[in-house]
Amino acid sequence: MKHCEALIIGGSAGSLNVIISILPSIKSVLSFAIIVVLHRKAGKDLLSELLASKTELAVKEIDEKEKIKPSHIYIAPPNYHLLIEEDRTFSLDASEKVNFSRPAIDVTFQSAAEVFKSNLVCLLLSGANSDGTDGLIKVKKNGGTVLIQDPSTAVVSYMPQNAMDHVVADKVLKIDEMADYINRLTADDYE
Repeated sequence: MKHCEALIIGGSAGSLNVIISILPSIKSVLSFAIIVVLHRKAGKDLLSELLASKTELAVKEIDEKEKIKPSHIYIAPPNYHLLIEEDRTFSLDASEKVNFSRPAIDVTFQSAAEVFKSNLVCLLLSGANSDGTDGLIKVKKNGGTVLIQDPSTAVVSYMPQNAMDHVVADKVLKIDEMADYINRLTADDYE
């Protein structure tokens, strides 16, 4: 029986619209945190405000050493890799880009897989490079749950299709199936 401690959503080109479309249907009380890792440029950014306008969940950009709490949506800041520490806090790292990206989805998925093990759920969305695939392989090896956006519903199908070519997903989800699946993770046991 699994118990979700964290849902990490990773994506690049075409993924923001997916997140915006599913947020209004996600419950306002969850037993886990949602962590969003998007490829984005540094500079003035209204992503937190945009997502907060679509949900009753608390939304915030991550601060160094911040404790992970349920019923929160945390957003990886631009220009830092996001790591999860054993004590369930965030760590921000400015080391070189991975897959041409910082934050890189692989870095966060891999770091979280070591901490949360089977209590981790990762969802990979639309995007134009292979970021996320290696991370999902590690999530799977550590007993976590791998979710991939149905490539036929992605604006840019390369990222989810590449992941499907290299790791067996627990579930391939169309956009209109995502919120319901996420809401069911609050139950103590899920498939």
